[in-house]
Amino acid sequence: MTLTHFDAQGRAHMVDVSQKPVTDRTAMAEAVVRMSAETLALVTQGRAGKGDVLGVARLAGIMAAKRTADLIPLCHPLPLTRAAIDLTPDPALPGIRLRATVRTAGTTGVEMEALTAASVAALTVYDMLKAAEKSMVIDGIRLLSKEGGKSGRYVAEGAEDVA
Repeated sequence: MTLTHFDAQGRAHMVDVSQKPVTDRTAMAEAVVRMSAETLALVTQGRAGKGDVLGVARLAGIMAAKRTADLIPLCHPLPLTRAAIDLTPDPALPGIRLRATVRTAGTTGVEMEALTAASVAALTVYDMLKAAEKSMVIDGIRLLSKEGGKSGRYVAEGAEDVA
């Protein structure tokens, strides 16, 4: 397997995608924020001191998707056509399940934008609730699916076919 972010001398470089065809590309990523049932109740009952935890985290994830190239050194800046974050309280965890969906029509994929969106949304949930519980855990950050481009469709093992 060749790692495309390195040249023949092993130096990092931004991949040249200028000769690749423009295709529709979609990626979906997820993350989980685990917390106590008491902290989750602050979210579901609207009693969090900093306000609308899920709404602010949703906006943070969308903003992060749009700024991925500013955060990840070798990512291409992309004109996103969709960035959405679904945040679902899950008493069984207990915690919040986050799912980010990102789309573009371009010459490179949006996997990093989806992963960045899910990660930053999860970090925002943590930030907004840390006064109540510093022991929250963010985990399960992973790519669920992607489609488009030369490598085609990918669905993570154990993930529903969500792309």
